[in-house]
Amino acid sequence: MRGLSGLVTREHSENGRGRGRRAAGGTAAVVLAAFGMFTAGCSAGGTGVKDEGSAHAENAKSVPSANVSAGGTQQVDRVNPVRLVKDDPKVSKRIKSDLKPCGRDYPVDTSYGNMTGGTQPDVVVNVMSCVDSVGVGTYVYRMNGTRYENVFTSEEPAVVSAIDRGDLVVTKQVWVENDPVEEPSAEEVTTYHWTSGRFAQMHWVRNEYSGPVDGDDLLATEPPEPPREN
Repeated sequence: MRGLSGLVTREHSENGRGRGRRAAGGTAAVVLAAFGMFTAGCSAGGTGVKDEGSAHAENAKSVPSANVSAGGTQQVDRVNPVRLVKDDPKVSKRIKSDLKPCGRDYPVDTSYGNMTGGTQPDVVVNVMSCVDSVGVGTYVYRMNGTRYENVFTSEEPAVVSAIDRGDLVVTKQVWVENDPVEEPSAEEVTTYHWTSGRFAQMHWVRNEYSGPVDGDDLLATEPPEPPREN
């Protein structure tokens, strides 16, 4: 995923969660077994399209306030990301029922940033599998009056989002036919920009993972010898 810049405040898990470029064998297997290879249920601006730290839900506040210091750093109070997800009618019942503490912490990452031009910072929530910390759902919340509204949803195996320079960047891994669950074929990175009251796709990149190449494949790609002069 591209490096984050601009205004981003992130809560990181005390358990040191990290995301690799490729899902490990156990990771993908757990995700696929628990959630299946179902198609993303998505919504942008509530019409239908396609983000991260650990959460101590009992200590989090429901509405953040933003203050800009003399040095230009924006301070925000943390929301309760677990409650946002649990109370969100756009989040699937499967995600809600599986969202439980992994020991002391919930498997949830939260990011704050300015993407939609609202009165409060937008909130990006990534929900992960408990065992392997692989993203299974990602959501964006925008302040609408006095409450947060879901303006973006993607629920797929190995999906995660982040705020990058005021845009939303969604990364997911891709399996094609005959791929083993521990070896996805590619990674897709999609950038969305908020415009006209919704997230619109700006850029899309597909990164193919390198796979094993046998000798026949190498021979097939070698250029033919040039003709010899008589």
